Amino acid sequence: MSVDAIHPLYVASGFAVGFLVGMTGVGGGSLMTPLLILLFKVHPVTAVGTDLIYASVTKSGGSLVHGFNKTIDWRIVLRLATGSLPASLATMALLWWLKIDQAAYSALVTKVLGVALIFTAAALLFRRRLLASYSRRVGVMSERETRTFTILTGVALGVLVTVSSVGAGALGVTALLLLYPELPAVRIAGSDIAHAVPLTLVAGLGHLYSGGIDLAVLISLLMGSLPGIMLSSLFAPRLPDTALRTILSGTLIVVAARLLLV
Repeated sequence: MSVDAIHPLYVASGFAVGFLVGMTGVGGGSLMTPLLILLFKVHPVTAVGTDLIYASVTKSGGSLVHGFNKTIDWRIVLRLATGSLPASLATMALLWWLKIDQAAYSALVTKVLGVALIFTAAALLFRRRLLASYSRRVGVMSERETRTFTILTGVALGVLVTVSSVGAGALGVTALLLLYPELPAVRIAGSDIAHAVPLTLVAGLGHLYSGGIDLAVLISLLMGSLPGIMLSSLFAPRLPDTALRTILSGTLIVVAARLLLV
């Protein structure tokens, strides 16, 4: 690819989103896909496919760090993947079999993305209240129940991520915090990131097969996001968790409203 094909605005956007992900752990798909659709006018289906491959490469770096620090619970990753990977493949196969009109599919992606962003914002805003209410009402589940619900969570994430590219971050972490309250948050985050790598790769390759990826945009985004994540993890001043979640949730709600009103 020539230097002329590199888009400075995409590089800058990748850096900004990567920097945010490095500070908060979420916001990659939640912000990158809407950014591509609303700001850069990328076709919705292409935006989802491009973001999925972008997320897979970016989160591979995060997985390496978590793996080196031994903060990944591979038992959880396997359970999630048992549900998510078949669900992702089945979703892509269903969309292909139905031969949905491109305009209709674009409208579907936009609406699903808007709804997914609202749920993501709610998960960020009300996570602590949700966890407290859950522990009072449900208590501790058996190992068998935990395994079953983890696989079902994987199924839901597989469908949602394949269609909208959103869900593997905030929604996945929230679900795992409910299912594994005894684990440190860092192991939850590490496991969620590790699971997102094969899920976004499988879903992204499905979109690649159907032509839904812009390679030039993808490379430009990665040129910004990888330095952004590294820089934020090393030097970024960390705002209070509540402030970060509030800012990100407010942004997602505004973006969701814009997508749903298109």
